[in-house]
Amino acid sequence: MTALGEGTSGATAGAATPLHADIEAWLHHLQVERRLAPRTLVLYREALERLQQSAAHEGVPLQAAQPHHLRGWAARLRGAGLGPRSIALVLAAWRGLYRHWGRLGVVAANPVEGLRAPKAGKPLPKALSVEQAVALAEHAQARTGAAAPSEGTHDIDPLLALRDHAIVELLYGSGLRVAEILGLDLRASGEGQRAGRGWVDIADASAHVLGKGSKRRSVPVGRAALAALQAWLTVRVQLARGDEPALFVSRRGTRLSAGQLRGRLKAQAQASGLAVPVHPHMLRHSFASHLLQSSGDLRAVQELLGHASITTTQVYTKLDHQHLARVYDAAHPRAKRKP
Repeated sequence: MTALGEGTSGATAGAATPLHADIEAWLHHLQVERRLAPRTLVLYREALERLQQSAAHEGVPLQAAQPHHLRGWAARLRGAGLGPRSIALVLAAWRGLYRHWGRLGVVAANPVEGLRAPKAGKPLPKALSVEQAVALAEHAQARTGAAAPSEGTHDIDPLLALRDHAIVELLYGSGLRVAEILGLDLRASGEGQRAGRGWVDIADASAHVLGKGSKRRSVPVGRAALAALQAWLTVRVQLARGDEPALFVSRRGTRLSAGQLRGRLKAQAQASGLAVPVHPHMLRHSFASHLLQSSGDLRAVQELLGHASITTTQVYTKLDHQHLARVYDAAHPRAKRKP
């Protein structure tokens, strides 16, 4: 292993430079062995580029970097405009790299171990009201009966409307993540580790998905979503390529991408008259919040969402409290102060 950071002292922070082979090897390990999400890998790569550039700028070999070097480089992150959460992710990538080198015996100590990102406030997840969520779903359903030119030629638009309606109903009705929706296949394939990323069992009214950490779970699919799925399945063959396993396909006949899904949902929300920008995860938040408001069963919501920790799910109790506070303010005779 060669010393990283040597021979490139002319590099400046922010300049695009290829990562050293030893760093690339660790990123490959994260992708193949740890199965980090593609977006996380992109962010880790950017963080490690910052680290390599900072070391090169000061002529410090990365394996010889000391805590005071890392403190200085971390201090510049805020000056570069990064917020607390972004800084925390950058430090996590740096810390992970040095831990990896520590296991290999390349470094004796981890110079990032004592560094902490500035504390960040925890914003509550943004959820639609019940009325807004229902309006969006009903608008998506209404579009299935009338063509509107978008995402391609006019003649296939009714097919896309049926697909979009099924996606909205699944996002809001089952609380699935974007990756889980896009990972659904037309049918189950294999068993155990060889099984596909996910599928919907129409007869059993359930969706089987591969969530974060490669953990599988099953969630119920409601009547509205089942009806929308069955309508989509009757026309899917007109769009999908013959060998395409994906349940939801684009107009090109291949698996729908996250960008395409976000774009379609944003357009539908605007067309339905919603004043707030809507993204797919907002429907997952809405699913959780509305279910908790109705049932009060936090453990059940945790299981349906696939959260590893109950503390992750508890954020929705705060949303529930906000909802109750609004109801109180609007309805209780003692809620409003006299002028």
